[in-house]
Amino acid sequence: MKRKRYPTILLLEDGTQYHGWSFYNSLKSTGEVVFNTGVTGYQEIITDPSYAEQIITFTYPEIGNTGINEEDNEASKIYIKGIIAKNISNKPSNWRHKINLIDYLIQKKLPHIFGIDTRALTKHLRNYGVMNGCITDNIMNIKMIEEIMNKTSSIMENQLVNKVATKSLYTFVRTHKNSGIYSHLHQKTPFENNYLFHIAVIDLGVKNNILSRLINYNCKITVIPANSNYETIKQLQVDGILLSNGPGDPSSMTDIINNVKKIIDCCDIPIFGICMGHQILSLALGAETFKLKFGHRGLNHPTGMNQQAEITSQNHGFAVKLNSSFNKQLAISHFNLNDSTIAGIVHKNKPIFSVQYHPEASPGPHDSDYLFNHFIYLIKQSKIKH
Repeated sequence: MKRKRYPTILLLEDGTQYHGWSFYNSLKSTGEVVFNTGVTGYQEIITDPSYAEQIITFTYPEIGNTGINEEDNEASKIYIKGIIAKNISNKPSNWRHKINLIDYLIQKKLPHIFGIDTRALTKHLRNYGVMNGCITDNIMNIKMIEEIMNKTSSIMENQLVNKVATKSLYTFVRTHKNSGIYSHLHQKTPFENNYLFHIAVIDLGVKNNILSRLINYNCKITVIPANSNYETIKQLQVDGILLSNGPGDPSSMTDIINNVKKIIDCCDIPIFGICMGHQILSLALGAETFKLKFGHRGLNHPTGMNQQAEITSQNHGFAVKLNSSFNKQLAISHFNLNDSTIAGIVHKNKPIFSVQYHPEASPGPHDSDYLFNHFIYLIKQSKIKH
């Protein structure tokens, strides 16, 4: 079926324009324009809460080849502000797909532009850094759009976490659907309520895949709001805590940082941080963060140390800065081998560790999955100790 195409423009805040097409009109969407270098995984990227308020450029020349299925969404709601692509396939080929990407974009009214030179756009963002942009079909009204972009913050501080995180506590329930995803990595356990461990996930914008990975270890999972304090954790009587991924500037989330600091001081249980969780944990332990020029977003980021490397999935615009805290209570466990930024930390005296990437993803394909096993091991050792 041939669909009508509408002239569309991408305008960057520095005045650079890219002209392309979209599959519906009446477009106007503003956000921070970033790029992702992954060859696959566009459905997970589109539904990842960590991309809230961002317009995503896919550097791979064609997306949509496997359509959209019902299992791979990372959240029930879409938080991105749009996508940018060179080509979008209208003939997906995959046994799991339920709808093609074009129909999905139209159905969700997701702003998009295709047919532009995404290589030129990516080089521009690498040279000048990520910046605000606007997707619109109203080419005659560019001056008004520039005014909108000038008023729009590239990162809306902790409002982004408030937008994507749960507002109330809930239990992530074991089902046949979410338990079997990683069955080839860990022995499946019966569908029963005899859980081995109780884990609290502090939701900063958690991906479904993280919860599914913990489910496969037969853990009871309680997802709690981002601003949950020590008293909440104490009442739950959990065996471990996971700080999830999420969007925004970590240094602006002072209330969350202070809560995590008190949890660390008052609780002697294992804590695992992923991506934003890694940054919040580092800040609570005295480290600092800074914004990267164009971020790390893709499936092929090498991380490691001492002649050992993992291929990791990453999605973040901020990183942890090396300072005096690492001489006192923190040690670096991983570096990003592309730019030598910190990619993992461990606490020298407490069962606390975190990584600046996504071990629940499968780019290596499973280079980093051992981190979940290590988290469970720490919980077991902690229970033996007490």
